[in-house]
Amino acid sequence: MRKVFALLATLLVLVLAVQFFLAASGAFDTAPNDESFQQHRGLGYGIVLFAILLTIFAALARMPGRLIGMTGLVAGLGVGQSLIRGIAAAFNDTGDTSTTAGTLVFGLHGVNGLIMLAVAAAVARRARALSRSAVADRPAGVAQPAS
Repeated sequence: MRKVFALLATLLVLVLAVQFFLAASGAFDTAPNDESFQQHRGLGYGIVLFAILLTIFAALARMPGRLIGMTGLVAGLGVGQSLIRGIAAAFNDTGDTSTTAGTLVFGLHGVNGLIMLAVAAAVARRARALSRSAVADRPAGVAQPAS
């Protein structure tokens, strides 16, 4: 199960990289914002759901508590993305007109996305190390037989 978790954690990192691509392509699209960022927004909701399911899978796979927590942190940061978007929109004028305050708050959306990517990469790296380690598979305190 640890190898499957490592694979899914790596997939999460790749999906987050795709999310950055969709954000950049939406930013340079000439269509209205709602249309430009539709794929980015949809994938974002999918990422949160995937991160929640991955956290549950990490617990079922009996991964270390810190790794389970870090996986849950990715989901929490994903929820934070929607909150940042909502707060930024509250600062904006009516319609699609951004204010300076709204733009500054919305800048945190990108910073939070980078933090999500960094945490997800750390989860994937640790999961791969655990899946390769024979020491992680044996119970604590059990000596390895001499060869």
